[in-house]
Amino acid sequence: MKKEYSIDVAGRTLTVQTGQLAQLANGAVLVKYGDTVVLSTATASSEPREGIDFFPLSVDYEEKMYSVGKIPGGFIKREGRPTESAILTSRVIDRQIRPRFPNDLRNDVAIVNMVLSVEQDNSPEFAAIMGTIISLCISDIPFNGPIGGIILGLVDGEVIINPNQEQREKSKMHVTLSADKEKIVMIEAGADEVPEDIMLDAIKKGHEEIKRIIEFIEGIVKEIGKEKFEYISAAVPQDIFDKVSSLCKDELAQAMMNDDKKERDKNVNVVLKKVHEQLDEVYPESISQISQALDMLQKKVVREKLLNDNQRVDGRGLMDLRPLYAEVGILPRTHGSGLFQRGQTQVLTNVTLGPLGDVQMLDGVAEEETKRYMHHYNFPSFSVGESRPSRGPGRREIGHGALAEKALDPVIPSEADFPYAIRLVSEVLMSNGSTSQGSVCASTLALMDAGVPIKEPVAGISAGLVTDDNDPDKFVTFMDIQGIEDFFGDMDFKVAGTKNGITAIQVDIKVDGLSYEVITQAFEITRKGRLTILNDVMLKAISQPRAQLSPYAPKVFKTSIDVDKIRDVIGPGGKIINRIIAETGVKIDIEEDGQVFVATSDETAGKKAISIIEGIAGEVEVGQTFTGKVTRIMNFGAFVEFLPGKEGLVHISKLAHNHVNKVEDVVNVGDEIPVKVIEVDRQGRINLSLKDCIEK
Repeated sequence: MKKEYSIDVAGRTLTVQTGQLAQLANGAVLVKYGDTVVLSTATASSEPREGIDFFPLSVDYEEKMYSVGKIPGGFIKREGRPTESAILTSRVIDRQIRPRFPNDLRNDVAIVNMVLSVEQDNSPEFAAIMGTIISLCISDIPFNGPIGGIILGLVDGEVIINPNQEQREKSKMHVTLSADKEKIVMIEAGADEVPEDIMLDAIKKGHEEIKRIIEFIEGIVKEIGKEKFEYISAAVPQDIFDKVSSLCKDELAQAMMNDDKKERDKNVNVVLKKVHEQLDEVYPESISQISQALDMLQKKVVREKLLNDNQRVDGRGLMDLRPLYAEVGILPRTHGSGLFQRGQTQVLTNVTLGPLGDVQMLDGVAEEETKRYMHHYNFPSFSVGESRPSRGPGRREIGHGALAEKALDPVIPSEADFPYAIRLVSEVLMSNGSTSQGSVCASTLALMDAGVPIKEPVAGISAGLVTDDNDPDKFVTFMDIQGIEDFFGDMDFKVAGTKNGITAIQVDIKVDGLSYEVITQAFEITRKGRLTILNDVMLKAISQPRAQLSPYAPKVFKTSIDVDKIRDVIGPGGKIINRIIAETGVKIDIEEDGQVFVATSDETAGKKAISIIEGIAGEVEVGQTFTGKVTRIMNFGAFVEFLPGKEGLVHISKLAHNHVNKVEDVVNVGDEIPVKVIEVDRQGRINLSLKDCIEK
C-alpha cells in the first residue's frame, strides 16, 4: 500500500513515499526534496556466501543523466562507469551506515540510490542519505538505526542546514554530518580554513536538526517497519578464541612489538603459522574461525597496550609522531615535486601545469562542467610489500585523491591570479597509515616547488581512538595512527588544514558513534600535529612558493578583448585562430567574457600571439606599424594582410620614395614587408604605406 510521510527540513518539504515502487527489495523508498527525487533500495541475500569472512556491503549512487535533462556524452550515449562525484557520494553513505550493522553479519547487503530528478537547490546527496537510512530501517535487514544525516554550510558566519545553490557558492564549508540521538557517526568536510571551535559548534547545531529527523524516521518505522530477519552468526565461538589465546597470546604480543611493519608482519606470521599447525588438524571444520580468532587476539593486544599502558606496539607514546622527512625538487623535468615521509608512510607528489584548455570536462548531474584543479592518487601494490599487478584506480584511490584535493582547494590561487590548469599526482611509495594525509603534505611541497602561489601551506594528520569494550566511558585518543592501529582501532579521524584552520575532515569509525569529548580531543590532537609537521619539517624544506615557474612549465600570457570581437579572433570555422596557432606554436584559450590566455614555453612566441590577437580585436589606428604579407597585386597598388583576416592597400605611390612604374618592381605576392597605417576611411577601408617605414 502506498504511503507518504513529510517533514520540513531547512524550509523545504522532504517527502518519503513507500509501498509503490521496487516492492521486491527488502526495503525501498522514494525520497522527494523539492524537485529532487531519489529512489533508494536496500536488499540482502538470504544466506551468506560460502567462505565469506567479512561483511559484504555495497553502496551505489547512480546518477541518471535524464534527471537533469542531459544526454550522456561520448559515443555510447548511456550511463556507464560512475562519475567521480557519484563514487564519492557512495563512499560517504557507506561510512555512515557500515558501523551500524551487526559485527557478525555476513549476508550480502546492497544499497542502490537512483537519482531520478535533480533540482540544484535541493541536494540529491541528502535525499540519498535519507533514502538509504529509511530503506534500511523499514526493511527486515538487521541494522542498528535509525540515524540521520544532513549537509552543513557556513555563510557570513551563520551555520546553514542543507544550503541551496546560491548559499553553497558563498559557503566557507561543506560538511556532511551523520549521527544518532546521542553521538556523531560520520563527518566529511571541506572548509576554507575554518577554526576548530566554529566547526565543532556547527556539528552541534547540525546534530540538533538530526535528532528531529530521527524522530520523523522512528515514526515511519513504528508504522511500517518489518521485523528483522534471523541470520547465521559469524562470531568466533568462545572456546576457539580461548584456546588460541592460551596458546599464543604472550608470544603474539611479543612479535607485535616492533616499529618496522615488515619485520612485525614477519614475526607475527611465524606465530600464526605455529598456531595453525597445532590446531587445524584438531579443529578441521573451524580453520577459518581459528584465523578470525588470531585477528581478534591481535586486536586485543593492540587495544590493551593503548588502554592500559598508554603505549603503542611500535613503542611510541600516545602523542608521539613518527620520524618525519620532507624534500622538494627531486625530479628534474616535472614542473614541481615533493616527497613527504612519516614513519613508513611515504608519498611523492608531482605537479603539472597546463593551459586552461587542459581543464577536466565533467559529465554529471551537477551544474559544474569543468574542473581546473585536479588531484589524483595512486596506491601501487609494492607500497605494502605485495606482488600484484596494477589494475587502475579503484574507489579507495579516487576517494583518497578527492580528500587531498578538497584539503588543498581553498589555498589554490584563483584563475585570475594564476591562469593555469593544475594537476597533482600523489604516488604512494610506502604505506603504513594515513597515506591520504601524507599526500596532502607532499602535495603542498610540490605546489610550492612548482612556484604555484598557494595562499597558505597545508598539512594533514590523523587521530585514533580505542574504547574499552566493557566500559564505554573509558577510552584513549592518540596522534598519527599507523596501519595496525587503523585496522584494530575504533576511529580514523583525518584532519587537514593550515595554521589558520581546517580545510578537510574525513572520519571513519567502527563503533556506534563519537561523543563531543572525543571529537574535541581529535580536533586538538590533529591541530597540534599539523602545526608540528608544518613548522618543524615542511617549511624547513621550502619556506614559500618559488618565485619562478619551472623552465619546463608553459608560460601563460593574458589579455582581454571586447566580447564582440571574439568572433573576429576565431574567424569563420576557426580559420583565424588556427592560423595564429600555426604561426606561433602557442595554445590559445578564449573565455566567454573576453579573457584570452596564451600558453607557450617560448616567451617571444607568446608575446607575438598576444600582439596579433590584440591587433585583430582592437581598432586599427593611424600611425600603427605592422609586418604584413602581400596577398594581391593590382595596377594601382598591393594589398597587404597585416593582421590575420585584416587587409589594407599600399597605393603604388606609397611603395617607395621614388617614382614606381610597376608594382612588381618593388613587391611581389608573398613578400613580407613593414607597413604603416596612414588612413582609415569612413567605410573602414585601411590605407597603408611602405615608404613611411623605410629611409630615403
